[in-house]
Amino acid sequence: MSVITASARDSGVVTWRNLMNVRRQPDLLLGATIQPIMFVLLFAFVFGGSIGDNPDAYREFLMGGIFAQTVAFNSAYTTLGMAADLEKGVIDRFRSLPMSRGAVLLGRTTSDLVVSALGLLVMSICGLLVGWRIRGSFLDAVLAYAILLLFSFAMSWVGAFVGMASGNVQVAQSAGFIWMFPLTFVSSAFVSANSLPGPLKVFANWNPVTVVADAVRDLFGNPRPGVLQATSDSWPAQHSILWSIVSCLLILAIFAPIAVAKYRKVASK
Repeated sequence: MSVITASARDSGVVTWRNLMNVRRQPDLLLGATIQPIMFVLLFAFVFGGSIGDNPDAYREFLMGGIFAQTVAFNSAYTTLGMAADLEKGVIDRFRSLPMSRGAVLLGRTTSDLVVSALGLLVMSICGLLVGWRIRGSFLDAVLAYAILLLFSFAMSWVGAFVGMASGNVQVAQSAGFIWMFPLTFVSSAFVSANSLPGPLKVFANWNPVTVVADAVRDLFGNPRPGVLQATSDSWPAQHSILWSIVSCLLILAIFAPIAVAKYRKVASK
């Protein structure tokens, strides 16, 4: 059996093990399903009337940002999962088995990708109920969801690294979320990046959350209401679909190797 085939088999086993844990503890799905619904309802009906001059159009604008924010936030569950496995000694047991080292990380990130896909389904249904519509073509919609899943997969590798660096669940609970708040809120997830001052605007324009949110809005054909109509003339804004894919690949290229290196370090202790 080739190394790649063996690694894929090992990763599949770890993925199945993690999904079975979710099945036994369905409360693990609450953050991936209830939280995005709360954000949709909060911003659509509480803040929607004050942010845009057309609440219905703002709800369609909002969904792209909620999608991007939620798949980014889901990386925190990868963080907590890795930290929990380390704390309970699961990583030590994996280390004693004749299996690929990268399979543990790939299995974790793949299982969390399945959870993100479920979260996207729940958000899509919730969005349809509050007035969001897919106005682009079927292929555009497929590409939009593919970009969201790719972004989720890339961010889960960041979460895996943070989880192993945290060392225990208590630290991971804070470390898994604290860095994501500026990343998601200094972006165009909820308002136009043009409304931000100086350096924050530059950061928001190049922020992966911004370009993913803008890319899926364009692919879904969602309008931008009133004060949100203005589109930045920055390169990422003008090439949001391309830059969203490139950003995801860059995140993977940076964090997948360092996560594997970190795993080898903690697994060798």
